[in-house]
Amino acid sequence: MEGVTDAPMRAVQGSVGAFTFAVTEFLRVSHAVPPRHVFYSHVPELHTAATTLTGLPVQVQLLGGDAGRMAASAVCAHELGATAIDINFGCPAPTVNRHDGGAALLRHPKRIREIVGAIRAALPANVPVSAKLRLGWDGIDAIHENATMAAEGGAAWLTIHGRTRVAGYAPPIHWEPIGKVRERLGLPVVANGDIWTLDDFRRCRDATGCRHFMLGRGALANPRFARQVAVELGLLPREEESREPFEWSSLLRSLVEWSHRFEMMQSDKNVSRLKQWLRLASQFGNFTRFDAVKRAGTVQELFAALEDSPHPIACET
Repeated sequence: MEGVTDAPMRAVQGSVGAFTFAVTEFLRVSHAVPPRHVFYSHVPELHTAATTLTGLPVQVQLLGGDAGRMAASAVCAHELGATAIDINFGCPAPTVNRHDGGAALLRHPKRIREIVGAIRAALPANVPVSAKLRLGWDGIDAIHENATMAAEGGAAWLTIHGRTRVAGYAPPIHWEPIGKVRERLGLPVVANGDIWTLDDFRRCRDATGCRHFMLGRGALANPRFARQVAVELGLLPREEESREPFEWSSLLRSLVEWSHRFEMMQSDKNVSRLKQWLRLASQFGNFTRFDAVKRAGTVQELFAALEDSPHPIACET
């Protein structure tokens, strides 16, 4: 979700009222601890008690391979207002992996323990440290050793994506090993990967026994989906669902407004961002009219295409 779930999007999703918390895009820790202004730029919610202005708690995610610099960065984040630290051991991007970050650490289990342990030791006990993992680099059985190392380092919970790094995002998804880790370690485990529909959610819950779930692309592809899952989990009251097609315009306008508010995006970039979201909804959801908006050159043209189309621009559930 790098490049997608930034502060404006987190604010938009916070207004939905379905999520318990959000995790930031990873902040890369390479040759030095990032300066304060980088933290504030990457996570502006640090100015507001690590919470979006729409009320969603936000956890800072760090990525890197040097335990000392990662620990020092976690301390800096906490001093600036972070209330929880997540460590990314799951990013499959080749550039990240070549520079000793993300899923590259899955080939070095003891380093996972070292990094988690260094961050845990550097922070106050009341600041939780968690870790995001994949099942392994090229084999799903590696999750057991890697998860054990993260737990021994002091992770309060684990988020596990049910694929290896080599698999990327290609099918199939493997949820069963996530459940085995949860049973064996006794830690809270957040299940992640290919949860697109309520049927997917229920199958994942049955396969893993988990009570915690991370939604990413599925929540963007269908803007009603997060609330549906929250209802299933008992986090929101059950209510009669609308059978009307989802109207995108107000949600997209909200993202534009938040982007301007954070001054994170120039006007000419907003249209690309909106099309990125709608392309995702077209590929993985039921948004059927991407052809009507994909040639828009400005935000105004995109909304004109949305609102003037002779056919519904909709996402049905």
